[in-house]
Amino acid sequence: MQHQTPPQQGRPWETQEPVRASVPSTRANHLTDNVLPVRPALVDRGSSERLKPGMVQALIESGNALAMVLAGRKALVQANELVLLDADFLAQSLGEAGVRPEHVIYLGSPLDDDHIAPGTGIVLFVLADALAPGTSGIPKAAEWAGFRDVAAQLDALHTALFVEASAIANWHSTHTHCPRCGARTTVEAGGWVRRCPEDGSEHYPRTDPAIIVTVVGADGRLLLGGGGPVDAKNYSTLAGFVEPGESLEQAVVREIFEEVGVRVTACQYLGSQAWPFPASLMLGFTALTSDVEPRPDGVEVTRARWFNRAELQDAVLQGDVVISSSLSISRSLIEHWYGGVIQDRPAGS
Repeated sequence: MQHQTPPQQGRPWETQEPVRASVPSTRANHLTDNVLPVRPALVDRGSSERLKPGMVQALIESGNALAMVLAGRKALVQANELVLLDADFLAQSLGEAGVRPEHVIYLGSPLDDDHIAPGTGIVLFVLADALAPGTSGIPKAAEWAGFRDVAAQLDALHTALFVEASAIANWHSTHTHCPRCGARTTVEAGGWVRRCPEDGSEHYPRTDPAIIVTVVGADGRLLLGGGGPVDAKNYSTLAGFVEPGESLEQAVVREIFEEVGVRVTACQYLGSQAWPFPASLMLGFTALTSDVEPRPDGVEVTRARWFNRAELQDAVLQGDVVISSSLSISRSLIEHWYGGVIQDRPAGS
């Protein structure tokens, strides 16, 4: 149950008064059946297969594996695609050059892909440093690029692989030792478990849930906010991490009140997006408020502004406001409220 604070109190999640709010009937922000589309899984992660000891090495040596390569937060790309190399060839080339990957991790097998044979495994090679193209098995025409640099050009499968690879590589880089005793852990299950050799405890990749919300007023306008300089042009949906012991809905109420000082009276989950920088799962909501005066906290949010649909589209086209790109769930949430695609300002204008 959600709770609302009377106007004279300051914490809407601390009272026992139930919230009752009417749901607007506008189709563009309908709260019952018009949710973000469900995107199917594109990779079979083989959770049972990867438990077999030596599975990754055996797969590489079988000649039925392709390798994705990651160094830092950048992957090898070429012609707007991830470079997927013969894994056995890459392993031998790196060995001959004296390069030892930090990790070799099983990512899974693509489902129903026109360009990759069924049953082909994808293995991630995580390198300490980006190797020069044309050396150590790296193609001459390849280049290193971050996810944000190329995501708009990647197809759905390559996007999914880049996100998965980034998330698991980030976890390995920050969870090298046992949190109980401090011993360095060893890698098992194809790269998806780290085990402490001292106490035998198992440690699994973590994902941090965060809510991201379109806040809609009683008049149908959308509240967007931004951080940094108060005169900056970037505006986005409001977001924050879920804290231990609270539901997603409670996190929505708390975060929105903390960041912009408005009280949420109803909210509904719309969809999610994995965002592995470093390890977030963005849980999208739309929420209603009857408050009209936002009060940015001055730390995470330095400015907040209401928009009706025409105002937002005009501001984006004129370059007065910059909203999130199509890569992010934030844009999907904004366009769900808008009721269609928001046209971006033409490049170079």
